Amino acid sequence: MVVPHRLIGLLLSLIISAFCPINLQAQDFQTQEKVTIAVGEWPPYIAQDQKHNGVVSHIITDIFAELGIDASIKFYPWSRAYNETRDGLHAASAIWMDKEERKIDFIYSDPVLIEQFVFFHRKELLFNWKDVNDLKNFNIGGIYASSYGPELDQALTKGEIKLDRVNRPQQNFKKLLKKRIDLFPFEINVGNSVLKKYFSTEQRQKIVHHPKPLLNNSSFLLFPKTLKSSKDLSERFNRQLKIIKDNGKYDVYFKRLEQGYYEQSKQDNF
Repeated sequence: MVVPHRLIGLLLSLIISAFCPINLQAQDFQTQEKVTIAVGEWPPYIAQDQKHNGVVSHIITDIFAELGIDASIKFYPWSRAYNETRDGLHAASAIWMDKEERKIDFIYSDPVLIEQFVFFHRKELLFNWKDVNDLKNFNIGGIYASSYGPELDQALTKGEIKLDRVNRPQQNFKKLLKKRIDLFPFEINVGNSVLKKYFSTEQRQKIVHHPKPLLNNSSFLLFPKTLKSSKDLSERFNRQLKIIKDNGKYDVYFKRLEQGYYEQSKQDNF
């Protein structure tokens, strides 16, 4: 009796699958795994109108892709992104600065981003500073619920320095132009993004920033402790993050940011 080649192949495949079903199923699941990352608007790092949803979103989704995971970015108001992730509705939330109370509910990744806060001011203003004592004679604008580092926050608490707070950064840039405030402490790249989006070239040329940083902050991806998978996922994420930092790819993302890559057509490829 002659057994057709097709039947032989079928029998062999059944025998192989009988002996190794676990490995095949695990591999198949890994290639199809999908997660959501809850975020808020923080241009140019995270923004719906940027290519790849901004440079930080690009880094995060690329890292997950290297792990065999399809990560999609979901935009929400910041409080909703935080709360839903804390409750386990998302695999992680990005990006957040370090606060002790957040460690109750989340596992922190290694730093994903170093943010630099500087003082924006009118170009005509002769401004220089070495410490917070040099700021006492200036009218300073701020954002509600924002922290400006331990030294400036302490001076604000003591009443040594006053901050005129608003809800949105563009409001403070308008106040700078109208000379209603002298200084505006804000993240350098976010500030430049806001200026480019909301102000004319002529207006932007009137505003500069001091080269001395007020604050350098690390920001993190937060994994909810409510999900059992978070510990393993955060460790895998950190290992891949270290790889791209060590091999130089991490720096390429930010060089592209400086070159305006993320403002280009979303149809372009990395």
